[in-house]
Amino acid sequence: MAMMKRAGQPIIALALVAAVLTSCTNADENADAARATPPLRTISFNLYTHCGIDDARIGSTYFEAETPLSDGSGNPPEGWDNPFQHGTMTLKTETEAVFTDDAGHEVKFRARPGAKGFKRICS
Repeated sequence: MAMMKRAGQPIIALALVAAVLTSCTNADENADAARATPPLRTISFNLYTHCGIDDARIGSTYFEAETPLSDGSGNPPEGWDNPFQHGTMTLKTETEAVFTDDAGHEVKFRARPGAKGFKRICS
């Protein structure tokens, strides 16, 4: 019976080593993934709507609406305040943001890499 215990010990030891190595690898991969994806941030935001909903500046980055909105005459659509709509901007990633407000509006934005200003400035 003593021989059986010894024979099984290397197998148990190898299983334990494999389990430890696997959990270390998964922990490292999870840490890398967490560092690669910035945390969600939601900020209070006044979206400029005077010429329609087309772009926004968040910090020093210019974003453009995935689907620009207007009334067809260069104004915000019906139901939007003018010249600003107050709400929140949620930064999903460094290049994706979503504006929402209490009226139920939602606009998705994508960063414009290298942009130094708004696409269009109206009077």
